[in-house]
Amino acid sequence: MRQLCRTHPEVAFCALASLFLAVLVILVWNSSIELNYSFVTTSLLFFQMSSDSFDQKKQNVPVNRNKSLKEENSWKGDRKLRRVEESLATARSLIKEASKNTNCTADIKDVGFAPQGGIYRNACLFYRSYLLMENLFKIFVYEEGEPPLFHNGPCKYIFSTEGLFFSLMETNTHFRTYDPDEAQVYFLPFSVVEIRTYLYDQRTKDKGGLKRSVVDYVRMISNKYPYWNRSLGADHFMLSCHNWAPWVTWYVPELFHNSIRVLCNANTSERFKPEKDASFPEIHLQTGQVTGLTGGLLAANRTILAFFAGQAHGKIRPALFEHWKEKDKDVLVYEKLPEGVDYNEMMKKSKFCICPSGHEVASPRVVEAIYVECVPVLISQHYIIPFSDVLNWDSFSIQVSLSDLPNLKKILMAITQDEYLRMKERVKQVQQHFVINDPPKRFDVFHMILHSIWLRRLNVQLDNESQ
Repeated sequence: MRQLCRTHPEVAFCALASLFLAVLVILVWNSSIELNYSFVTTSLLFFQMSSDSFDQKKQNVPVNRNKSLKEENSWKGDRKLRRVEESLATARSLIKEASKNTNCTADIKDVGFAPQGGIYRNACLFYRSYLLMENLFKIFVYEEGEPPLFHNGPCKYIFSTEGLFFSLMETNTHFRTYDPDEAQVYFLPFSVVEIRTYLYDQRTKDKGGLKRSVVDYVRMISNKYPYWNRSLGADHFMLSCHNWAPWVTWYVPELFHNSIRVLCNANTSERFKPEKDASFPEIHLQTGQVTGLTGGLLAANRTILAFFAGQAHGKIRPALFEHWKEKDKDVLVYEKLPEGVDYNEMMKKSKFCICPSGHEVASPRVVEAIYVECVPVLISQHYIIPFSDVLNWDSFSIQVSLSDLPNLKKILMAITQDEYLRMKERVKQVQQHFVINDPPKRFDVFHMILHSIWLRRLNVQLDNESQ
């Protein structure tokens, strides 16, 4: 057809005919899918649901797709996919059942799980969901692509969580499957950090290399495998800690609108959608080592009320400096630490560690504070905090709005010693969910990231017949 259009005297007619056929193919392809987003585990909603409200929360959110024109051509006839969807439907039902149990924590004797102390929105629901994830969740990792742009990421410095997840996921034997037909989700292992490092031209500011890498990769796997096309990416996920990741996904509309985007920069003002996207923590590993990072002083030895040291970038930090930079003996805020003062020791001596957003909403100071058992003081806008669909952040952190910065000391001083001690204890309890282990251990940060992906996959119902 392409050669005929070039040589036929009625070039315009042939071009229009080709365009019509292309549009027809796209319409037929698009008509073969109807996504049913069932908000049974939606971030910030799922663990607050009662049994009565559970069914009322389920919604159908069409992604501009029509019903199939021919049932025999629809992927809904795929028996293997139906088995996957039936297992997820069973999981939804069991999680719903757990919402009726108001006294399960007394029976939980699981090592590594701390159901007491209020650090969870609903311990019973989380525990049931986590066990189901352990038993059912399977992830297929596309093997296409070569390092360093694919299957690779930084394991040191501020973006280390990205590289560590790549490494741990690639070598995992429990959740990873090599049979794509039994997988519930599919991992697109491109590294935004590495693509930017190798393909972004600093001189010309040309981002074409980033776009081509992501677009070409999705095109390749969609041509080679049926899984992307049958769901338009809704059961696929990517993961990145780089601040460019949200708009890099925009290069592939289905990746941006449909896929699960696991991001450190979980900014709702940049169209982060917590019902389908997942927030994961930014962890700054200065040496790449994952041991010896936790531990803090007893409460009696914490002589500093609040502490922060960091550069004045973004919108929030300049406001913090305006009110508190080197102006108070109890709230110690520095842009540059005095000579001989150690940053980590200052955090360990502090009751509260101030964690303001910078250029981006995420800050590694949140995890740094948790590691040294310092109560985090979160100052951000439009930020979806990691694992907030499971964890009750109000029980072990303080959240201060930008407008309340002048009252920061007053807010912290109003917290009684008993309240502070309870919060500090909860910080120690929640620490396990942010620790990196190699190999991974149950309930650690790797498993919490997987659980966030698991919840988002439960939100998507690809086959209406398995409800």
